[in-house]
Amino acid sequence: MSCRTILLVEDEALILMDIEAALIEEGFQVVTAMNGIRASETFEADPTRIDAVVTDISLGKGLNGWCLARQIRQQMPEMPIVYMTGDSAHEWEAEGVPKSVVIPKPFVHAQVITALATLMNHSNQA
Repeated sequence: MSCRTILLVEDEALILMDIEAALIEEGFQVVTAMNGIRASETFEADPTRIDAVVTDISLGKGLNGWCLARQIRQQMPEMPIVYMTGDSAHEWEAEGVPKSVVIPKPFVHAQVITALATLMNHSNQA
């Protein structure tokens, strides 16, 4: 799974750095953004560079994680999406994109890694 690039979107710097370190340790390349607008710009700059998205739901002003994922999926329908949330997991069924995973905070890194691996393996077979 090495050399896969993950777009990691989290507005809390310490959480962002923590998850980024765990993903890098697993062999992923990580591109980070601290809000939905920056994440959208990063994705739009080179959509084919991104292999999966891990995003918080609440991202401050601008796009939230639900909107960001829908926007990305319009261009890349099979893009693996993992949502992280402290308070919005109950909205996933209505707001989340199909074939995505929501992980409630707090979580252990292995949950994110496992969700990514599962979704990425599935999208490779599609």
